[in-house]
Amino acid sequence: MARGGNPRPRPAGSLSARGSPYWRILRSLSSPVARPTDSIPNPVRRLRVLCTLVIPLVVAGGCTRSETSDWLATGADRGNTHYSPLSEIDRDNVAGLRVAWTYRTGDLPAGGGQIQATPIIVGGILYTTTPGLAVVALRADSGTLLWRFQPPASRSRGPSWSQVNRGVVYWARGDDARILYTAGRFLYALDARTGRSVRTFGDSGAVDLARGLSRDIGDAFLVATSPGVIHADLLIQGTRVGEGEGSAPGDVRAYDVRTGAIRWTFHTIPHPGEFGHDTWPPDAWKTAGGANAWAGMAVDTKRGIVYVPTGSATPDFYGGARVGADLFANSLLALDAATGRRLWHFQAVHHDLWDRDLPAAPTLARLNSRDVVVQITKPGNVFIFDRGTGASFFPIEERRVPPSDLEGEQAWPTQPSPTKPAPFARQSISDRDVAALSPAERARFRTLRSSSLWQPPSREGSIMLPGFDGGGEWGGAAVDPSGTLYVNASDVPWIARMRAAAPLPAPGALPRAGARVYAESCAGCHGADRRGRDRAPSLVATRLTPEAVAQVLASGKGFMPSFAALPRAERDAVIAYLLGRPAPADARAGRMPDAREAGAAPARPPWEFVGYERWRDSGGYPAIAPPWGTLSAVNLETGEYRWRIPLGDHPGRSARGAPVTGTEQYGGPIVTAGGLVFIAATEDAMLRALDSRTGKVLWAAKLPAPGFATPATYAVRGKQYVVIAAGGGKLGAPSSDTYVAFTLP
Repeated sequence: MARGGNPRPRPAGSLSARGSPYWRILRSLSSPVARPTDSIPNPVRRLRVLCTLVIPLVVAGGCTRSETSDWLATGADRGNTHYSPLSEIDRDNVAGLRVAWTYRTGDLPAGGGQIQATPIIVGGILYTTTPGLAVVALRADSGTLLWRFQPPASRSRGPSWSQVNRGVVYWARGDDARILYTAGRFLYALDARTGRSVRTFGDSGAVDLARGLSRDIGDAFLVATSPGVIHADLLIQGTRVGEGEGSAPGDVRAYDVRTGAIRWTFHTIPHPGEFGHDTWPPDAWKTAGGANAWAGMAVDTKRGIVYVPTGSATPDFYGGARVGADLFANSLLALDAATGRRLWHFQAVHHDLWDRDLPAAPTLARLNSRDVVVQITKPGNVFIFDRGTGASFFPIEERRVPPSDLEGEQAWPTQPSPTKPAPFARQSISDRDVAALSPAERARFRTLRSSSLWQPPSREGSIMLPGFDGGGEWGGAAVDPSGTLYVNASDVPWIARMRAAAPLPAPGALPRAGARVYAESCAGCHGADRRGRDRAPSLVATRLTPEAVAQVLASGKGFMPSFAALPRAERDAVIAYLLGRPAPADARAGRMPDAREAGAAPARPPWEFVGYERWRDSGGYPAIAPPWGTLSAVNLETGEYRWRIPLGDHPGRSARGAPVTGTEQYGGPIVTAGGLVFIAATEDAMLRALDSRTGKVLWAAKLPAPGFATPATYAVRGKQYVVIAAGGGKLGAPSSDTYVAFTLP
C-alpha cells in the first residue's frame, strides 16, 4: 500500500510478451551489471528486478512498499505525497550525482514554449509530454525513445489550444495498459506499449472535454493542463477555463477509462435544488463560469474519496453579477469517487475578487494516527482536514476584511484563516519592505492600497502579496512519513487595478480606429509597445492569422477575457492594426455594422481589470525587500516550522556580493527516504538537493533552462535516478525542449 492507503494500479499483464518494448527492457534489466549489488545472489537480484517491473501487482511473497521504485503519478502516488522510499542517493553521496542522460524532444514551438510536466515511470518506462504536447515513452535508464504520439493537427489549433501540460496518467487491468492525457480540449487514450490510439475510447481514441458540460460553450476557452486521477476504472478530470465573462463552467467529470463515457458529473456551480445554489444569484448557474478544478486532485482509495481543489468564479476581479459566497469556487471538495456525491467541503475564499484559486493538488498524510488531507493556497496558508469528516486539524478563524468601494461590488465581509501553521509566504507589505526603493517608487507605494491581504481590487491599485501566481502554486508540496511538509513560495508583489469600462459606441456611430481600440482595451496587459509583459505575450510580429486573432477576441483564451462585447468593426480594426494591414472597409466608410445582435455577446461588467502587473523596481527586481522565493519545512503535527531558506538566486546580484535573495518559482519539491529534498523551480536554472533536516543545499546542477516543473525519482536495476524537465519559457527565461536525468556513478 502507498502512503495514505493508496494501492498502486496494476500494470499490463503482457509485460513479458516476447518482442514488446517491455520484454526487451525486462531482458536487459535482468542482465548482470558491474555494481556493488552484484554480490547479491543472482536469483534474488532478478526477483528485485521483477518487483521493480510489476510493483503495481500484489504478488504473493513478492514486493513490499520499500522495494517499489517507480513514480506512478505526477505526484508520486494517488495521494500526491511527492515522496519516494528510495534511498540509494542520500545525504552522504548526493554530491556525486552526474548526468545520466538527456533527451531533446525536437518540437519546441516557434517563438518558444514550456515543459511543465512531471514524468511518470512504470516498469522501467518513462512517460511524459513535450512542448508540442506529444507524448513520448523513453527507456528510463537511458532516455532512449520507444514510441511517440502526436495529437492530430486538426485538434491542435484554435482558441482552446494550450502549450501547457503537466503530465500523463497510467491505468492497467490485465493485458490492457493505457496512458491517458490531455492536449488542448481533448482527452486521449493510448496503448501504453505502442503509443497508438485506443480506437474504442471516445471518438476513435479521443474525447472532446467541451461535450457533456452543463451548457453549450461554443468556442469558449477550455483545456485541461493538469492530469486527472484514477479511481478503479474511472478517470476523474478537471479543466482550465477562461478568466472573464462568458467562461465555461467548471464541472468535474468522471470518465470510463475503457470507453470515454461520462459516468458522473459534479456541478461546481450548483444547479437549482443542489447544495450551494443559494450562494449565487438564482439564475447564475445558466451563465456563470469558472469554479474549475485545474490544479489536479488526490485520491484516498481506501475510503473511495477524491479531493478536488477549485478555482475562482469568473470574471476574476469583479463579482457584481455573482453576489454571494459562490460555492463551490475556491473550495476543497471531498467527493465520493465512485458517484461524485459531495461528502464535505471547505471554502478557502468567499466571493473571490483576487484570483485566489486553490493552486495545487492536495496532499494526503497521516498525523497523530489521523488520516488528513493538506491543502496549500496562493496566499501561503496551509489547511489540514480529517479526510473522512472534513474537521480541521487546527482551528480556523473567520476574520473581517476590507469592503470594496467599486459600485455594484459586494465583497464578502470575512475570510478564513488557519491559526496554525503560520503562512509560508509573506502576506503584508510595509514601509520597511520598500525602504530601499527609489523615491519615485516609494511615492508610488503610497498611492497603492496595501492595508490587508484581502484588500479588494481598486481604481488606485491594490498590492497583491503574494502575487496572482502565489505564494503557493501548481508545483504543490511534498510530505514525508515524519509528517513534515516541504513547500516553496514566491514572495513577489503584483498590482490589481480596476477602471470603469469604456462605453461602447452607439449603433451607427463611427467605430474607433484600431490603434485606439488597442490602447484602450489591450495595452494594459500587452503594453503600449505591444511587447507583452508578465502573463500577456508579445504581439510584435505575431504569427497568428486574422482568423485566429478574431477567434481569440471573440472567445477569450487563458487569462485573456473575451472581447465579444466589442462591435465587430472594432475587432476587425484592431486585428488590422496588430497585423499591419489596411483598416477594414466598414471602418473606413465610417459606419458601424450590425454586429451586436441581441444575445450575441455576454453582458459587459461595469468595471474592467487593467492588467496583470508584477511590481518591479527600476532594476527589474521585485519591488520589495528579499527574500523573493523560499522553501520551508513545516511540522504538520505541531504547526511549527522546522526551517525556511531563500531558494534561488539572481546571478547579477550575487556577483556583486549581495546575499542570496531567492527567486520567483514555478514547480515543486519532492522528498526521499535518503533524507533529501529535490527541487528546481527557480529562475537561475538550478536543480538542487537539500538536507531535509536542515534545508542545507548539498548539491546543485545547472540545467539547460530553468526547470519550471516538479522532478521525479525512480530506480532501474536498483540504480536511482532523478529526472527534471528543463523547459524554461517563463519569466523571460529562454525555452528548451530538454529532459535531464541524474544518477550516481
